[in-house]
Amino acid sequence: MLPRGYMGNSIIINRLELKAFRAVDILRPTSSIKSAMAPPILSLALPSETGRVLSIQSHTVQGYVGNKSAVFPLQLLGYDVDPINSVQKLIPNMGYPTFMGQVLNGQELWELIEGLEANDLLFYTHLLTGYIGSVSFLDTVLEVVSKLRSVNPNLKYVCDPVMGDEGKLYVPPELVALYRCTCCFNVDSKPFEAEQLTGLRILTEQDGLEACNIIHAAGPAKVVITSISIDGNLLLIGSHQKEMGQSPEQFKIVIPKIPAYFTGTGDLMTALLLGWSNKYPDSLDKAAELAVSSLQALLLRTLNDYKMAGYNPQSSSLEIRLIQSQDDIRHPQVKYKAHRYNQTDAITYLKEKQGCLYRNNIGSHRIE
Repeated sequence: MLPRGYMGNSIIINRLELKAFRAVDILRPTSSIKSAMAPPILSLALPSETGRVLSIQSHTVQGYVGNKSAVFPLQLLGYDVDPINSVQKLIPNMGYPTFMGQVLNGQELWELIEGLEANDLLFYTHLLTGYIGSVSFLDTVLEVVSKLRSVNPNLKYVCDPVMGDEGKLYVPPELVALYRCTCCFNVDSKPFEAEQLTGLRILTEQDGLEACNIIHAAGPAKVVITSISIDGNLLLIGSHQKEMGQSPEQFKIVIPKIPAYFTGTGDLMTALLLGWSNKYPDSLDKAAELAVSSLQALLLRTLNDYKMAGYNPQSSSLEIRLIQSQDDIRHPQVKYKAHRYNQTDAITYLKEKQGCLYRNNIGSHRIE
């Protein structure tokens, strides 16, 4: 007869052996157990019709800026999105008493990319970048572009070159110079950032068009400049040069100003432009109409909700009502229409400038 408790001790021993077995198994090279252990990545095995986006932007624990503003809208529009947070902070600096967080450096970014590559996860249709705080990090991002294009030569790179606002830089001046020399992406920028890229002061509609043409001559096929303040309205100017040397299709959208300041709107707008322009690749004006209409509906909801809460919306910057506006993101009612410009002036300018290096040192490199 077996001693009392024998079975219990056996079970304990077996559990210990099982733990040891698992420990050894975990230490084996990944490749030896990958086929048996790892399920397929369905965004790769069964890709969506929209695409797979790598988004390298800032992140805030509370509130909506950077990836917190961009990832959810892109997912609503049908994209698989993998976010890498260039900066992680507690709050979007809005006058709160405590501010803290961490910054990812270039080496740490590259380690993440190498990890994706080691696991065969490096196929993306789009790269989206926002705030980049150092030259070394931007250098690494450009290496990431090359790495991603070695896997998918048709990768689209959409860049919001976040550099400052209202006449002030909040990145090192050396970063501006690097953006100018490596203008190899489709650009969405505010007027101040477009000024930094082109060396041109943007005060009028014509200035905005000329800035688009300067950036086209450096390479990018699609350029959008948002929020040009003219005659009490905001003006969005978009430009799409479909072929080298071809006249770009240029348009404007007049947007009524909302009397408040919001955080995260630039990051959201860039994500919406990526989302809709990929769905309408030959109609940047239609994509911009949808993006602007989504954004304005969201901002008006945000404004009204602050008023309902008894808060004066002009007293400080406002956190956008992103989750509450998902229907406006999926199915925007187009209330802001694009108006196209005559193409003659643009093609004359581009024929003179295409492929050149000019006074502002923007490099010549084109992507499709």
